[in-house]
Amino acid sequence: MKGVIAMILAGGQGDRLSVLSEERAKPAVIFGGRYRIIDFSLSNCTNSEITRVGVLTQYRPRSLNDHIGIGRPWELDREGSGVSLLQPYLGHESSDWYQGTADAVYQNLYYVEESHATEVLILAGDHVYTMAYDELVNFHRRKGADVTVAVTTVPLEDASRFGTMFLDEDDLVVDFDEKPAEPRSNLVSMGIYVFNRGVLLESLVEDEARASSKHDFGRDVIPHMVAGDAAKVYGYRFEGYWRDVGTIDSYFDANMALLEDLPELNLYDPATNVHTHSSHYPPAKIGPRANVSRSLISIGCVINGSVEHSVLSPGVYVEEGAVVRDSIIFDETRVEAGAIIDRAIMDKNVVVGHGCHIGFGEDRTANRERPDILSTGITIVGKRAQLPPRLQIGRNCIIGAGVVASNLEPGPIPSGASIEAEERSGPLTV
Repeated sequence: MKGVIAMILAGGQGDRLSVLSEERAKPAVIFGGRYRIIDFSLSNCTNSEITRVGVLTQYRPRSLNDHIGIGRPWELDREGSGVSLLQPYLGHESSDWYQGTADAVYQNLYYVEESHATEVLILAGDHVYTMAYDELVNFHRRKGADVTVAVTTVPLEDASRFGTMFLDEDDLVVDFDEKPAEPRSNLVSMGIYVFNRGVLLESLVEDEARASSKHDFGRDVIPHMVAGDAAKVYGYRFEGYWRDVGTIDSYFDANMALLEDLPELNLYDPATNVHTHSSHYPPAKIGPRANVSRSLISIGCVINGSVEHSVLSPGVYVEEGAVVRDSIIFDETRVEAGAIIDRAIMDKNVVVGHGCHIGFGEDRTANRERPDILSTGITIVGKRAQLPPRLQIGRNCIIGAGVVASNLEPGPIPSGASIEAEERSGPLTV
């Protein structure tokens, strides 16, 4: 799309995803078996013919760097276009890590200035959605807007997690509350903005000079522009699929929703057209005594046991007699004979020993260390954990990356417990 560049904010840690984002940025977390969350924003750019994209990374950037590379899966490696990975650096002014979303773009204003773009699209890299950005930009141009904020509706009880918006009959933004304790509206910002190039440069320079600012688009820049009445800020009402998967529950539910007969996000619809990095695995193999129902089974999986209502990433091995139920299993995890996994999320390269039972019993005690993120019965297991045979793990548990038998006390791990490895065992994986 002529005159438009995109900048994807992809540096978030994602603390509410616990061990899933401990060694990778939140946009690099696996979704739907074979995708990374950032694939959706990148694919939206490609499908909207936006061919110059800057990805602003910060926390644990290696996984994103390896995944995105030169942008070939999204056709961003063509002449005259491209993807740039923009990381914080120590320059002449000794700039620190990005202090907020607006500061991240401010520290990379050279990228905007060198582009000669007329509009700059600011995107969150940690949401799952499909959107035609060209329609958003065309709305922005028709309105003669200085800034356009993409908005959608959520249940009112969830609105406190977002910036809430108030629009007039012409879709002009008249009020903006960032994450109010008692929301007055269920119309929320999606963290997607279109700025006229000059307006963006001016507003970020002004924001950087305000000592009281936290340098965040939702908290500072947009509310300041709305309150000042100097800029024309419009809201673009989006009615398509969009999910903030920044909590364990929302992430789990969004994955499980893919298993419905006609999911709202239909990855098999050619119109969805989500691109990702290719994996060099053989086809999935289903053994003669396997039982698979209502599940997503990725390439390279070998299933000799039972998989029910679950999402499996490439290279997962389920041995004979093992049961995987209502769970999400990341790449190269092995579930040995007789093991049971019930309502759990297993990160990459985990070994579940024979006869283990994860999600054991009906005790739903919330996680004692993080009751705010684990209270609905989901147990999460970090990368490279080696769970010994016949281990029983309750619900709402957190098993850290690299946990091995020597980190465990004898007997079952009760619901609500958290176990961390004493030290890392092996190199970081992404």
